[in-house]
Amino acid sequence: MKLQELQPAPGSTTAPKRLGRGVGSQLGKTSGKGHKGAKARSGGGKRPGFEGGQMPLTRRIPKRGFTNIFAKEYAIVNVSALNAFEDGTTVTPEALMEKGLIKKPLDGVKVLGGGELQKKLTVSVDKVTASAKEKIEANGGKVEVK
Repeated sequence: MKLQELQPAPGSTTAPKRLGRGVGSQLGKTSGKGHKGAKARSGGGKRPGFEGGQMPLTRRIPKRGFTNIFAKEYAIVNVSALNAFEDGTTVTPEALMEKGLIKKPLDGVKVLGGGELQKKLTVSVDKVTASAKEKIEANGGKVEVK
């Protein structure tokens, strides 16, 4: 089989509607749009959320809270996930990305105290919880907060 011989499966594609080609075609004159109204106009139709002029749900519901645009978002890792590293390794955001434990460092990396740690590691990240620090140091490891 050659690239130029590729074609869709029979019956999987249909010819496009040819609009405005005379009354005999069934799609002439108004081209299947009927007479007048929003849907007959160019660019016509209703926008998403339109409720026929009734006050839309999005505007009827009260507003609550706010979003802090200065909030920092941390990539989080549990202590138990650090068992993926060898003894004596320095754990950095780059090393965590290489192991696939985080997708991207965002505004920093935070280590949480979930699970148990069996390795002696040097952890160099942006934030560490008290319980995580305790578990790392209990194994003879070190915590360096940037």
